Amino acid sequence: MRLFDLSLRYKMPLWGGGLILVTALTLSASFMWQAWDNLHHDLQKNAEDLGRSTARALFPLMLHDEVWQAFETVSLSLTSSDNAAQTESLVVFDNQLRVYISSDSQAHRLTQPMASLDAEFAALAAVMPKAPDADVFVRDASDASHIYVALPIASGGVRLGTLVVAYHKSVLWQRFSQLLRNAVGITLLTLAILLPITAYWGRRMMRPMQWITERIRRVGTADDASVNPSLYPYGDEVGLLYAAYLDMRVKLQQKDALEKEVIESERMAAVGRLTASIAHEINNPLGGMLNAISTLKRHGNPDLVTQKTVSLLERGLSHIRETVAALLVQSKVKSRPLNASDFDDVQVLVAHALKKQGTRLDWSVSITSDTTLPSTLVRQVLINLLLNAITAAGAAGQVNLMAQTDEKQLKVVIDNTGQPMSSDQLGRLFEPFTSFTNEGNGLGLWICYQIVTQLGGRIQADSNAERTRFTVTLPLIPTDEPPTPQNLPD
Repeated sequence: MRLFDLSLRYKMPLWGGGLILVTALTLSASFMWQAWDNLHHDLQKNAEDLGRSTARALFPLMLHDEVWQAFETVSLSLTSSDNAAQTESLVVFDNQLRVYISSDSQAHRLTQPMASLDAEFAALAAVMPKAPDADVFVRDASDASHIYVALPIASGGVRLGTLVVAYHKSVLWQRFSQLLRNAVGITLLTLAILLPITAYWGRRMMRPMQWITERIRRVGTADDASVNPSLYPYGDEVGLLYAAYLDMRVKLQQKDALEKEVIESERMAAVGRLTASIAHEINNPLGGMLNAISTLKRHGNPDLVTQKTVSLLERGLSHIRETVAALLVQSKVKSRPLNASDFDDVQVLVAHALKKQGTRLDWSVSITSDTTLPSTLVRQVLINLLLNAITAAGAAGQVNLMAQTDEKQLKVVIDNTGQPMSSDQLGRLFEPFTSFTNEGNGLGLWICYQIVTQLGGRIQADSNAERTRFTVTLPLIPTDEPPTPQNLPD
């Protein structure tokens, strides 16, 4: 992985730490260069001050040739000076550049020519000015191990000799190395403080970016989650990004909802075209069978069992005709009011499925009088839900039905044991052509949803490890309210 492909939560601390490191090293190098220059300048300044005071004291002594007193003066200047530890030697030369006196008499013998002392003194002798009015001369050659400061011993235009103050360059390096150690220590201490702070703040600043990046990556998936605006309440670029994400998420949800509505409308249109094409083929034979049953009831003389069976067949065929009519969007379904006998018919109609599956049914209906709800549509809802519950409960399963009314509504609760439904299944229960078994065409629950919606009611489903429950609530139309398109189903 390339460096630039790393996450910003790593790159920010790295770039910030690198910038701090480069800045610290640059400043340290600049300070050390300035410190070296200052040390060098201070050393020369101290040498000049020492040389000037000593040269003034040496002039009358050399004028009267007081060699011993001159030696004492040089020795005293070297020992009493604050820079005595830095000064290696003081050497006095006459105008012929011969040693007059020296603080190190063993290394510099009297009357010994300067050029014969060593190579560095020979180089100094070749370039040193000898005029009476010559100023201080400093030789600091890069190939030399000493720094030489030469001052004329002169007064009134008369030059008697030259005083040379010699320093070893190791003195500079000793003082500079101490400053370097201090600077390195301070720099490392500063980096030890700033780098963790930079890493912390870099990761902290990138945490909102990382969080919003993860949310954007999950947009459109099942793991998509909303953003709490209080997580980043600031108005900077990150805050604007949060606001843009919220706006984008709302628009995507609206788009998804619109797409679902379009898909559902297309499915409903397909169902409408399908039911319209088969309604004619179904209603014609149904009408003939109903006419035959009506003729049998008027002109026949059946026994009680046959009469009950014929009545059940008539209600069932009427149910089929009205159910087909209910699937047609523009149809007007007319039905008698729902009463307790309709629940008895439903119980009889699902009895065969109960026996075939070996499922137990617990029946509790508290309806004592006619309601204002259309019996055909409610029966269709009850039969679909009960047959689904019986199939889901399976052999030795349990199905419970509870129905009751009050002044405002009819409430029906149907639950069953068996395999629970997943959240994905619960979310798609009432979509057309959605079936979770190998049986059926996926229209039963969709028809139930359409009927309940037409009647102004609600149908809800929930499922857990123990039970799957459907709850249907249908509002009752007041008996003194005239029927209108708003309170009668289409």
